[in-house]
Amino acid sequence: MTIGAKVGWGLTGLFALFMLGASIAPKLAGMAVADETMVVLGWDPRFVLFIGMMELALLLLYLLPRTSILGAVLMTALLGGAIATQLRAGQPLFSHVLFGVYLGLVMWAGLWLRDPAVRAMLPVRAG
Repeated sequence: MTIGAKVGWGLTGLFALFMLGASIAPKLAGMAVADETMVVLGWDPRFVLFIGMMELALLLLYLLPRTSILGAVLMTALLGGAIATQLRAGQPLFSHVLFGVYLGLVMWAGLWLRDPAVRAMLPVRAG
């Protein structure tokens, strides 16, 4: 395994750990913080479990090499919805609204570094 692939798997692992610990687990465990956050953002807390299950499914798709590109595309859509929700709720730009962009960049960088097919589809061109 090349150093780039190792770094890619490291970024993928960081993304997965963050999603599991900070987003998915609180929702699936029925933690009050998940319901409270939904209310602050203008969502009905009844959707917490569904969103948590959707996040888990998309994360698993992303982690499996055969479905990683599909998982990344669908997770990007989910992150876009989170960005739109943060914007609508009037949250701070750099710490809240753009956090989905930061997560998406880490997610795609991990996939780009670990998967030659992604690098072929999205080449970096000099000059």
